[in-house]
Amino acid sequence: MERISKIAKSSDQGLERGFSTKVRKDSLAWKSTWQLSLLSIPGFVWFLIFSYIPMFGIIIAFKDFNYRMGILASKWVGFDNFVYLFSSNDAVRILRNTICYNISFIIIGTICGVCTALLLDSMKKRVFIKVYQTAIFLPHFISWVVVAYMTQALFAYDGGIINNLLKSFGKVPVTWYTEPRPWPVILVIVQLWKTIGFNTLIYYGSIIGIDSSLYEAAAIDGASKFQMIKKITLPMIKPTVIILFLMSVGNMMRADFGLFYYITNNDGALYTVADVIDTYIYRILKLSGDITGSSAASVFQSVVGLFLVLMANGIVKKYDAENSLF
Repeated sequence: MERISKIAKSSDQGLERGFSTKVRKDSLAWKSTWQLSLLSIPGFVWFLIFSYIPMFGIIIAFKDFNYRMGILASKWVGFDNFVYLFSSNDAVRILRNTICYNISFIIIGTICGVCTALLLDSMKKRVFIKVYQTAIFLPHFISWVVVAYMTQALFAYDGGIINNLLKSFGKVPVTWYTEPRPWPVILVIVQLWKTIGFNTLIYYGSIIGIDSSLYEAAAIDGASKFQMIKKITLPMIKPTVIILFLMSVGNMMRADFGLFYYITNNDGALYTVADVIDTYIYRILKLSGDITGSSAASVFQSVVGLFLVLMANGIVKKYDAENSLF
């Protein structure tokens, strides 16, 4: 018994020493990083005010909201707003457009972003790299309204650049804003032109962070440039690609309002190929002033987005657990 008590006592002492050591390590870690923690406070406050506190308004999606009665006193209707929203004849169209466009943006944006970053990395002179980086990244800061005017300059029936070229070759001008067929391609190209710079910058930052000794060893072994890209560059930037992919999947049910509203001039003739959830809800809100439909759509987008992120992360975790989010 005495031996057992001594063993238990020594075990308790070991646990106490381990706990005290952990406390000291945590204290030292806090002392060395408290400045960074202070820098994170503005971002935390911003998310708290504009993202988490407004989440109380989610209950509007489940009520027959009355401005006079307020949120809490309005009648509870459950899922009636969701049924009304997705029982319309336009529900299939807006869901199809939203999902298909976002899938196209994710796939094409990822491929083009990675390829552009690889091209930048292959350049030898830093001057050209900076020039091309600026030229590619600049559209990211241009408003969709400005981009819409640029698009009109290209596709306007009278005086548009493309129609003027068609006339010069003896072709008949096209009324682009009443012809739905080419707009899926146009919208993908415009979105890619505006957003590729941001993705390219992230991928390029990951590429230049790769240890150069890996490329030197591969060159000594006689590896070609293509083999280096395949065996070193792409595997090393895979975590960045996966993270951006998962973030994009979370927004699968959301569409860029500026792209689909301003670029198409909100023309009714293009609704079959350019009407998405965000533009559809905006028109309902503008015509009726009822915010319950928009609230229901927002809740639907958030819930489905969360489900898609969890599902995509689960797939990634199954095949590559190290690169999953959690």
